[in-house]
Amino acid sequence: MEAKFLIFLILLAVLAGAALLARRTNTAPAILLMLAGTALAFVPGMPAVELPPDLVLLLVLPPLIYSAGVAMSWREFRFNLRLIGLLAVGCVIFTAFMVAAATHYLIGLPWSVGFLLGAIVAPPDVVAPLAIARKLGLPRRILVVLEGEGLANDATALILYKFAVAAITTGLFSLPQAAGTFSAIVASEVVFGLAVGWLSLRARHHARDPQIEITLSLITPYIAFWIPHHFGGSGVIATVACGLYMSWNGPLLISAATRLQGIFFWDLVIYLIEGMLFLLTGFQMRSLVEKSKMFPLDEILMATALVLTIIVVARFAWVYPATYGPRFFNKRLRERDPYPPWQNVFVIAFTGVRGAVSLAAALALPLTLPGGEGFPYRDLILFVAFGVIFVTLVGTGLTLPPVVRWLGVAKNGRSEHVAEHEAELAARREALAAALASLDAMTDDRELSEEVIKLLRARHETRTNQLPAALDPDPDTPDVTAVGIDLTRELIGIERKFIHALLRDGKITDETRRHIERDLDLEEASLENREYQVIPL
Repeated sequence: MEAKFLIFLILLAVLAGAALLARRTNTAPAILLMLAGTALAFVPGMPAVELPPDLVLLLVLPPLIYSAGVAMSWREFRFNLRLIGLLAVGCVIFTAFMVAAATHYLIGLPWSVGFLLGAIVAPPDVVAPLAIARKLGLPRRILVVLEGEGLANDATALILYKFAVAAITTGLFSLPQAAGTFSAIVASEVVFGLAVGWLSLRARHHARDPQIEITLSLITPYIAFWIPHHFGGSGVIATVACGLYMSWNGPLLISAATRLQGIFFWDLVIYLIEGMLFLLTGFQMRSLVEKSKMFPLDEILMATALVLTIIVVARFAWVYPATYGPRFFNKRLRERDPYPPWQNVFVIAFTGVRGAVSLAAALALPLTLPGGEGFPYRDLILFVAFGVIFVTLVGTGLTLPPVVRWLGVAKNGRSEHVAEHEAELAARREALAAALASLDAMTDDRELSEEVIKLLRARHETRTNQLPAALDPDPDTPDVTAVGIDLTRELIGIERKFIHALLRDGKITDETRRHIERDLDLEEASLENREYQVIPL
């Protein structure tokens, strides 16, 4: 137990160090964490760390999917639902079939094993590519499509995975029955996920206690995932539906205190889960290398290279027709949603990082068949799956930034970023104006003193005056707002030191100091939100 705890502390230290190094080198943390995990796995004396498949599927995956669903905009998800569906369902099935065909005809794998391998490596990850893409300032729609695809494609892959495992273990497979089962799973999980979201939101609204509400929010993704998964579904669609429901309906039912504490809690949870996941994924290299001795090295490398080539080619072969084909044949769609630039489509096709779901599905393969014989090609599938994850994560993470610069896609993203913040400023002004108008109406309906009215009006007018007149996208213009934010931080620091001196001299109590510090903390935290005025150009 002491050794395991020591390993846990080492992993936490590596997680913090890799995150700091990633920030200073402007590299995606997932890349450094996987490389660090792989290096640690071969350190002499380091015990092997096996990643239990149930840990990923049942404990790690639900909060990751749920938090991504809550962060996703339902309006943008719905607007891009056609393309997201074509990628999350069509591209996964197409890729799985292409992998099955290639491995069957070129290296002699049985169709069922090839299709199983295809189902494992077909779905791109939602975590790693977004962590990389967001740093590049890509247009919002690209991020929405990648995130929506990453949320929904896991369900398609896991359902195909279950069909393939059943076909291998029983030798039976019916395409019409599989299609009907797939449709039933999707429909039932959507309804179930919405129901869980509705119940959770009402329970949290009635609780009216931040600690209870945050606890309920932690339970919610597991309820949405575990129950459908237990009855043969994927659990992913239900969790996504639950997260999207919370995203759309939560702002009006969740209290401000819960939201402030919940944001910090969930940011920390997701940070630790993602970091540990990539570290432990790298740790699997050691056991996979030991198991790979059962196969000739050239056979493993050829299979990995073949599958990598197929998934890259299949994604490009699917993404471009799926993007331009419906618009070519549908004039109304073309008028409502014109052809996107080919550069944007290229980025979507290029960003195909495999991650946690592929690894968990490979690890979850049964060791033996019902008759007692070993599961066919299990170790080969494990090694190929890990090789695909490693190469796509590191390769895409290192090559995507120069590809984006070469395509010039980030320029559109920066212009879009400026427009979004201009709209944000306008929305803030209009909301404050609406509040002031409501205050005038309140004075007519209620008996309010002049002092109260002046105080409330002064508060809203102060907040209005704090908003800048506009955002200046000219990089040569001196950034007055940024200077003001830095000076405000310095002044808050001076206030903290003065309050601490008063406490040390016994002029105020600890309780008073905590009250003042909380106001200073909120003010300093609000500065992070005000930095929307500083547009990186």
